[in-house]
Amino acid sequence: MEDLFARQRARYLSGATRPVRARLDALAKLHEVLKRHEGELLRALAEDLGKSPEEAYMTEMGVVYDELRFARRRLRAWSLPRFALPSVGQFPGYGLVRRDPYGLVLILSPWNYPLQLCLAPLIAAVAAGNCVVARPSSQAPRTAQALAAVVSEAFAPDHVSVALGDAAQAETLVRLPFDKIFFTGSPAVGRRVMAAASENLTPVTLELGGKSPAIVAADADVALAARRIVFGKTLNAGQTCVAPDYVLVARGVENALLDALRGQIRAQFGPEPLQSPDLARIVNRRHFERLSALLSEGRLICGGQTDPARLKIAPTVLFGVPPDGAAMSEEIFGPILPVLPFSSMQEALAFVRARPAPLALYLFTRDRDAARHIMADLAYGGGCVNDCVLHLANPRLPFGGVGQSGMGAYHGKAGFDCFTRPKSVYAASARLDLPVRYAPRGGRLALLRRLMR
Repeated sequence: MEDLFARQRARYLSGATRPVRARLDALAKLHEVLKRHEGELLRALAEDLGKSPEEAYMTEMGVVYDELRFARRRLRAWSLPRFALPSVGQFPGYGLVRRDPYGLVLILSPWNYPLQLCLAPLIAAVAAGNCVVARPSSQAPRTAQALAAVVSEAFAPDHVSVALGDAAQAETLVRLPFDKIFFTGSPAVGRRVMAAASENLTPVTLELGGKSPAIVAADADVALAARRIVFGKTLNAGQTCVAPDYVLVARGVENALLDALRGQIRAQFGPEPLQSPDLARIVNRRHFERLSALLSEGRLICGGQTDPARLKIAPTVLFGVPPDGAAMSEEIFGPILPVLPFSSMQEALAFVRARPAPLALYLFTRDRDAARHIMADLAYGGGCVNDCVLHLANPRLPFGGVGQSGMGAYHGKAGFDCFTRPKSVYAASARLDLPVRYAPRGGRLALLRRLMR
């Protein structure tokens, strides 16, 4: 790995990755190779996570293609220096702000969306002019191998390379003096990555998670809320960092919501959800057993069935879960949805504020003024009004967390900014000068006050 690191450093210092034309050519080649390997990648996602080809394309391949198209169409504009007017003391010069690539970038991606969450930041890093080492999760091994094949065909290894290996290899990688580290995963591992990066003073972007709430107000369209909450909760069998982790529902509409949730699970997955081709599986036995232990909390509204042989859990709704119970103590990351009632919106907002800022917030209400106030007032990474999850599908919207749900953002222009840093340049006139700045300065205080007040 040290040899690859040295070769990538040499390539970056050669300037080969900096020209915009070279970046565009690299992104075009990646697009071409992805198209050629699309079937293989979809099969890998099915093997690792049981994703249907439709879900895999909608949530992984399609998102990657969208990021590629968006970056390729706008990269020249993003790369232009930004003019800055001079201050009084700088006249008659001018300022420029350039976006400079960091250099060598390490991307550590997770298992739950192993294609999208590896390639989306990789696209941004390449567009920004960096060399990249990407380390996909070993818990989605088939997809990791397919990614390695795609990257090796699309890029020279001293430009972009995929490192396959276990957690020990990841710990070795984060201790190398990369110029930027991008990590997607759990807050616990994110803390370890940040601690290791601090040894080299390496800047990090952390895309983490947390308990993202869905708030259903008394005036909400309950049927619509249920349909979209079930959609967001069951993508990838709930193994989605922005899935609605729990629902807060206004008293008086809780029974209608519970009935609607039960009906939507049946409508989307049939009378036997475990047999539905649209229900992905849990990634491994450990997570399956952890999730199964949560099924006994609260009152079972629907679901609860499990298939240990295929690592599948039916979409499950629980009501009356204790606020301090196991299901509410950490991110569920599975198809289990606790529903808790609240008596006033102030109570609901206080409940959210009392916990670490979530990665996502979802609010269902017909009151536009209340929606503007609530979405502006609470701390969260990003969110939706009257929908779930879809805020991350728009490359025009930065995606990232806050506090324990992460730091930094990417997607679209935000991704380009994530993997570059602003470099300021002042260009002074070679002819005109302001003698007031030079010593001796005695007697010039009044003039300086007039100029710099």
